Amino acid sequence: MIKREFRTEQSLFISFDGPKGTGKTTILDGVHNKLKALGRDVVALCEKELDPYRADTIELLEQLSLAPNLALETHICEQLAAGRAWITTHILDGLHSGEIVLIDRWYPSDAAFRRLIPFEQVLDINRSRLVRNPDIAVAVTCAASMSWDRAHSRSRGLNSHVIQSFEQHRQCTEVFNLAAEKYGWCACINDRTVSAAATELVSHIERVTKEIPSGLSPVQIRRPLLTHNT
Repeated sequence: MIKREFRTEQSLFISFDGPKGTGKTTILDGVHNKLKALGRDVVALCEKELDPYRADTIELLEQLSLAPNLALETHICEQLAAGRAWITTHILDGLHSGEIVLIDRWYPSDAAFRRLIPFEQVLDINRSRLVRNPDIAVAVTCAASMSWDRAHSRSRGLNSHVIQSFEQHRQCTEVFNLAAEKYGWCACINDRTVSAAATELVSHIERVTKEIPSGLSPVQIRRPLLTHNT
């Protein structure tokens, strides 16, 4: 995991990651609304909407889908990290202390979608570019069959440049779950109501914000396993 000391003058940075169709964006929206209702200063961001290199990355992903190879996938990881470094410097570093920042996807998503490069190397690439480490990384997941069906029920469908088959989706779900466990991400198993998931995540965030002044970094605070159904 990228180690970054939390400074009290920083905003609290929370990423939401997971395979396609897990309900990640919906849960982020639910958390955002509940925090706003509590009067918290909260900002919701989306990596792909802020990444200045997004168009070039999409072209590379399309090339990779036609001819998978390690060199190209490594280049894609470097391109994604460059975008995150830009977001870190130009967006995140400009936010105020006391703000809670929620972002739709960050580097933990690479654990699901990069199939050739080891995730440890992905972390090294992001570390070398001083990409900000999430204070809480929320890993939204569920059974692969459930997220596959959800994704295909949406108007935009699966909408993936990487995953084309259920077997690929199943494998990416399995790999992502293993990474979430290994790196201590806050696991949200989303298989019941979005409201319940958002409520429990907000409780966790509130606890973290109370413990920060005591000198604890968020990475030192035990992350619960959250289980919810939709």
